[in-house]
Amino acid sequence: MLLFATSDKGGTGRSVTSCNLAYRRALQGGNVCYVDFDLGSPTAGAIFNIDEIAHGTGGSGVHDYLQGHASEPEDYSAWADSDHERLGVRPDGAGDLVLYPDDSDGGEFPGDGGAVARCVELFVQLTSQFDLVIVDLSAGRSHATEIVMAATGRPELSAVPWRWIVFHRWTKQHVVAAHSLVHGERGLLETGRARHHNHARLMASIRFVRTAVVNPDGPELAGLKSTQVRWLRRIDADLHQMAAGLRIGRMNLLGSIPLDPVLQWREQIITDADTTTLDIADQRTVDAFNDLAKKSSEESFMPGFDGSG
Repeated sequence: MLLFATSDKGGTGRSVTSCNLAYRRALQGGNVCYVDFDLGSPTAGAIFNIDEIAHGTGGSGVHDYLQGHASEPEDYSAWADSDHERLGVRPDGAGDLVLYPDDSDGGEFPGDGGAVARCVELFVQLTSQFDLVIVDLSAGRSHATEIVMAATGRPELSAVPWRWIVFHRWTKQHVVAAHSLVHGERGLLETGRARHHNHARLMASIRFVRTAVVNPDGPELAGLKSTQVRWLRRIDADLHQMAAGLRIGRMNLLGSIPLDPVLQWREQIITDADTTTLDIADQRTVDAFNDLAKKSSEESFMPGFDGSG
């Protein structure tokens, strides 16, 4: 299955959440690959602690491959190539976890027929090898999005299931931006329509993930004044009402990732040791990643979706 990760704004936690989703799905036994389609801003290498490609590859990455400068993109194993002491060994029962990095000197570019054809070839190859292929796209109305939208409209991928996750922070500005990316001018639906996608299928393939979500009743806010807690509760209720009205409410929600102390300071994979041995991350964050990994692969992701808030 192809899973496209996108967001209207940068700083939504799209890449770090997608990397943790990939990691958790691999721990659950799935064979997973992560394709860094964030052209011009590669971050996956740093998140997986593969120092050699921390800022993208200087060799043949996704960018060079799409432009026809390489016959195939480079790939790295998170288990074999990571410099992280707890990622460098494949746990018992875990599936493959492979990263296809972007180029360090790449950038956004309009995709012609050749780029789309190479994208199709890559997706056909990867979906035959892996259970889940996560494609991390550039933020906003990007050329990367247009390329993959054109590719998934091609007959070669007609039998391949694909889904979209739109990431946004739990703020008014990000909720509005996420709605616009899907329903607005040159948004996902309009781009898909131009590429001859079936509107109902595309609508049914889109879900939202909220990141850095603060629970106004959570224990971490115990030190706040009662007036501050009441204000946070009101803001949270207003956001829920707004999200429902903009068709990105609970009915269309795939998951919520809580605000985590580790992720506030560093974009990284959160391992079980970070919540137990080191005690630096919250268990509820790991639980949220595990839940997101399971839901992203379930057949119930799409059926019954009616586009309502």
